[in-house]
Amino acid sequence: MDAVRVALLREVLAGTGWLGATRGFAGALRGSVVSHGGGLLLVGTEEYEPWHLAAHLVDEAAWSGTPELAPTLVRHAARPTDPAHLAVGLGRIEAARRGETLLVVAPDEPGAPLLERVHDARRAGVTVLALGSDARERELSVMAHEFLAVPERGELDLDTVQHLVSAAAGENIRPAPRGRRRLRDRVSRLADHLTAPPPARW
Repeated sequence: MDAVRVALLREVLAGTGWLGATRGFAGALRGSVVSHGGGLLLVGTEEYEPWHLAAHLVDEAAWSGTPELAPTLVRHAARPTDPAHLAVGLGRIEAARRGETLLVVAPDEPGAPLLERVHDARRAGVTVLALGSDARERELSVMAHEFLAVPERGELDLDTVQHLVSAAAGENIRPAPRGRRRLRDRVSRLADHLTAPPPARW
């Protein structure tokens, strides 16, 4: 989903609670990675990998000048022969320590092995944030410092919410424009972003 479609979606959602909810969650994510500076880990479930969110966060990190937003994608079935950015396994969560942030995306209840690692990471001082179904992720919602629930039969699906969160995470840290030159630079950057192709699949 490109910036134009995100903007249109925001217009449609004006008056609902979703804009505030996604911006609030994005603010918690941004605040955690910027203030702690320890890196962002992103993990899904065994059946669902949030590679698209990873790609969008990498784009937002580059555009906003905030490298802390670029995540390390943690995979359940990572293999040593995979490209480096796809070869990080669940052991990385076990190694996470205070100052790092773990973002969990779970359309279904995560399995016990992942929940145990999330629990241990939180005990080690890792900030845990999660996106998931409000009907299924009860254990995960208790573990997370911030949990954004996406109703199964609501206005939005989980993929769309991820787009809104990633867009808000980048834009909220961009400095407010000051003067004509700054405004012109901002418009130029926006035009570049709008005309860029969508991120390639990882």
